[in-house]
Amino acid sequence: MKTILVPTDFSQQSENALRAAALIAKHQSANLVVVHMIASRDASFTKSQNQNVQETVFHIRLAEKNFVDFLNKDYLKDLSVNQVITKHAGFKEINDVISEHKASLVVMSSHGTSGLHEMLIGSNTEKVIRYSDVPVLVIKDEVATYKMGVGVFASDFSEESIQAYKTAKEYFKDWETEMRMVYVNPAGSKFKNSREINDMLTNFFKKTGENNVSELKNAVSIYSEHSIPKGIFNFSKDINADFIVIPTHARKGIAHILKGSLSEDVANSSTIPVLTLKI
Repeated sequence: MKTILVPTDFSQQSENALRAAALIAKHQSANLVVVHMIASRDASFTKSQNQNVQETVFHIRLAEKNFVDFLNKDYLKDLSVNQVITKHAGFKEINDVISEHKASLVVMSSHGTSGLHEMLIGSNTEKVIRYSDVPVLVIKDEVATYKMGVGVFASDFSEESIQAYKTAKEYFKDWETEMRMVYVNPAGSKFKNSREINDMLTNFFKKTGENNVSELKNAVSIYSEHSIPKGIFNFSKDINADFIVIPTHARKGIAHILKGSLSEDVANSSTIPVLTLKI
């Protein structure tokens, strides 16, 4: 059985992620592991080791108390839910939790309120995206029903995105979701003409090992826009997509795609979940 990991700080935002994860778990017959990570602190000259131990015990007991109310939800009934409390020195440790529980997906929320850039960049969510070895689904608002009918796979269709494409295909199949692929052709130095795009897509799908290269190539929507992020969101809005899938570099995180180039108006109006796949 699959396992979905849900990091929580017991806030309303993290409950949004818990509700979304529960909907997915019911649809996928998956387990839920809800984890609260307590930041560990090294002993210092101002605090004795005993004081640090007492603080840790206090935070663990507080987390245990918070879990009682947090997991007392009707939408969690009939689901296998495990709670985990762990100490961490940094978000690199998220993979230890993922590995221990054999999680295949992380679902978490964002506290961002002024757009997807602020929602992801510089937040704990962005740090999890950066370090997680499994896909991360970011939820911005409350999700009331399971609605994953149409998803957008946005890519530059470079060779380094081949594994992300294969992973995305598996998720779309498991979720019984229609996969709509888009290549945003931005204005400026990164603009490609029709022949360049055709050659790029042909090379990409050949190297994925797909047999129906021509069919897949023709299935990619070419969307011209002033910026890549704006193109992704406008295309998703045009087709009424339920979520967006974006490959992301491990060390750069999602910042290299979004930072400094995302239209605030588009981001502020977007409530579509975002699934990131590490390249």
